[in-house]
Amino acid sequence: MLNKTVSQSSSADEILEQFHRSRKHSTDLIVNLNPEDCQAQSMEDASPAKWHLAHVTWFYEVMVLKPFEEKFAYWNPEFAVLFNSYYNGIGDKHPRSKRGLLTRPSLAEVIEWRKNIEDRVIKLIKEKSSAELLWLIQLGINHEQQHQELLLTDIHHLLSNNSLFPAYESQSHHIPTSEKPFQWIKGVSGLVETGYEGNDFHFDNERPKHSALNQTHSIGNRLVSNSEWLQFIEDGGYQHFQWWLDAGWAWLQTEKISAPLYWNKDAQNQFFRFSLYGNSLLDMHAPVSNISYFEADAFSRWASQNLTGFAGARLPTEFEWEAFARSNSESHYDLFGKAWQWTSSNYSPYPGYQPWGGIAGEYNGKFMVNQMVLKGSSEYTPVGHSRDTYRNFFPTHARWQMTGLRLAKDGI
Repeated sequence: MLNKTVSQSSSADEILEQFHRSRKHSTDLIVNLNPEDCQAQSMEDASPAKWHLAHVTWFYEVMVLKPFEEKFAYWNPEFAVLFNSYYNGIGDKHPRSKRGLLTRPSLAEVIEWRKNIEDRVIKLIKEKSSAELLWLIQLGINHEQQHQELLLTDIHHLLSNNSLFPAYESQSHHIPTSEKPFQWIKGVSGLVETGYEGNDFHFDNERPKHSALNQTHSIGNRLVSNSEWLQFIEDGGYQHFQWWLDAGWAWLQTEKISAPLYWNKDAQNQFFRFSLYGNSLLDMHAPVSNISYFEADAFSRWASQNLTGFAGARLPTEFEWEAFARSNSESHYDLFGKAWQWTSSNYSPYPGYQPWGGIAGEYNGKFMVNQMVLKGSSEYTPVGHSRDTYRNFFPTHARWQMTGLRLAKDGI
C-alpha cells in the first residue's frame, strides 16, 4: 500500500468528476497561449507550459496506469525519461535546465497523448475502484493542481522577459483591491494542535497531528501592501545592510535586487508592476508579492522600527499562522487566494513523520532541508487546493512564485 491513510471520504464517481475538472482546467490555461509560448523556458527554476502538461500526464501513465492497467503499454517509452521531474526511483531524467529544448514532441502530440491517458484512466476508475487506486488518482489531481499554479507562475516569468510586456489575459479579469487599515489581532497562544487529522486527501508533510507551543503573540489582519513596501524602498531598505540576514545581503549584492520581482519604472520614475494582465501602474492597495524570504525578513525588521503601529514586527511561525487560520476560518483576513505567506519556520518533518511508501515517498520528504515554509495560497492556486495545514516550501531566494507576507509580533 502506498499510503497508510487512504481517503475513504470520496466515492469513485466524485473522484472521476474531480479528475475531469482538473484535466480540463490544465488545457484551459493554455487557450490564450500559442505553441511558441508553450515551448519557451525562461530560467532553470521554471518549466515550459508544454512540459507541465506533459509531466502531469506522465504521472498518470507511470504512477497509475503502469501498476494497475492489465495490458499496459507506454504511449512512447522515451517520454518516461523526458517528462520525469525528480523521481529517482523511476529512472533517468532529462536535465531540468534543458526542458525548453524539447521541441519534440510537439504541443499537438502532447495534447493527443493527454487524451489517450485520460481515456485509459477513466476506464481504469470505472473497472477497478480500489482504495489504493482512488488515492493515487486523488494524488494525481492534487499534483496536477500544483502544476497548474506553476504553469501560471512560469508563464508570468516568461512573458516578463519580453519588452513588449504581453498580457496573458484581459485586464477586465483583474479583481480591484481595497486596503484595510492595519491592525494586530490576538493570536492563539499556549499549546496548540497542528497538522492534519482526518480522511480527506492531504500530503504526507502535513502529518502527523501534534502539539506545538505558541508564546503570546499577535498577527496582522492583512498582508503587507505595495504601499508599505514602497516606503521600505524609499527609505533605502535595499541599501542598508542592518535589515538583512548575512546570506540575504550577499544575495542582494550578487543579484542586484532593488525591488520586488516584476516591479519596473517608467520615464517619470513611477512604479509599475507586470502581471498576467500586462504592465500596470502599481496598485498601492494590493498585497506585495514575488518577494523572497530574504526580502520578507528584512522588511519585517525595518517595519518594526520605522512604520507606525508595526513595532515588534516579525514573520510568524507556521504554527502561529495555522492556529490563527483555524480560529478565523470564517473571517476576511486574506488568508487564502492572494499570496503565499512566508513564515519563519524551516521546512522540516513533524515529530513522528513518515513519508508515503513506494515511489510516492519521494514527493515531499527528500526536500526537507534548506527551505522555508509558506502558508495560505495565491491568486494562481486552484480553488480548494490549499487548507490551513498545507505546507508550501521554497528556498530563501525564490521569488518567481506569488509570495508575500503577513506580520506577527510577540505579545498583545
